[in-house]
Amino acid sequence: MPLALAAFGRRALLVTGGRSFLVSPHWQRLQQGLDRQGIEWEQLGIAGEPGPEQVDRAVARFADASIEMVVGIGGGSALDAAKAIAALLPTGRSVLDHLEGVGPQLPYEGPALPFIAVPTTAGTGSEMTRNAVLTRPGSDGFKKSFRDERLLARLALVDPQLLHSCPPRVMLGNALDALTQLLESYVATRASAFTDALAESGLRAFAAGFRADPQRPVGDYSCLAYASMLSGICLAQAGLGSVHGMASPLGAWFPIPHGLACGTLLAEATRVNVQALRERNPESPALAKYARVAGWLGDDGCSDADALVTLLSEWTGRCNLPRLASFGMVEADIERVAAASGGSSMKTNPVVLTLDEIATVLHRRL
Repeated sequence: MPLALAAFGRRALLVTGGRSFLVSPHWQRLQQGLDRQGIEWEQLGIAGEPGPEQVDRAVARFADASIEMVVGIGGGSALDAAKAIAALLPTGRSVLDHLEGVGPQLPYEGPALPFIAVPTTAGTGSEMTRNAVLTRPGSDGFKKSFRDERLLARLALVDPQLLHSCPPRVMLGNALDALTQLLESYVATRASAFTDALAESGLRAFAAGFRADPQRPVGDYSCLAYASMLSGICLAQAGLGSVHGMASPLGAWFPIPHGLACGTLLAEATRVNVQALRERNPESPALAKYARVAGWLGDDGCSDADALVTLLSEWTGRCNLPRLASFGMVEADIERVAAASGGSSMKTNPVVLTLDEIATVLHRRL
């Protein structure tokens, strides 16, 4: 990696996760490699999901540090923070100026510093997307994107060896996020032959690499790294669906990790989608796609949309995925969360869901 970074300059900001990478042997090897290449560096740790204030503080802190590149090393949180910091260091603006649905929503004019993505988990696909997701937690909080083509990574270094330091519970949540992104983009209204081919390849790789076991969720790290990378490409091109629509307010208002939010909702959201499609649009190609996914993910060769729902429900149980109530959500919150689930992800769901249908998913997982 240090040799590849040398092409971008001699002053790097390394944005890492909270701890896992820093206590792994990879961290010491990286420092030694940077020294050999004559690259000076600063390091910033991101613990938990990044917020706009955290990004703004980083921009102010390193404004005069002559940073020439920003390297994100970690999960989606570290990569998203690094993207936003790389975009704003040259301009000095607050990220709140550009967040979708927040503040003045000014157009981003750039330029951005080179952003290099080094994922150490397999789930978000952030190394392949053009948006940085930022969260302000709390009852009046939000989870919103800073989005622009110039936020794309100049270089993505996807090394399955880096995934071995990821704790099993984190790996499980990230894997379920990748699965959700692949499935939702495959059936999304903006799906194309291009994204369909990539999503199929990613879903088959996921099936080969995933174990529905919370203690050992990975059978093949290379397969999951590949599936995650493709999920990022697919979501950027085709969009997502109802699970991510609901996960946005849930992640802002309750302390639920994004991957686990996706995982715990996926089976019931798929069930409601299938039922709504059969009732209102039985000729939808999404129904045939759900059936094909069942054949790719299952080991019984059954290709049927109901079989997919059954398989996802079985995985939900075998993985001991938490219910929403375990994060403080109560019955009275359902209406508010359902009403706030109509963001950009919901717009590409294969069927327009009613508020009652969204509430049904939430209630079943409460």
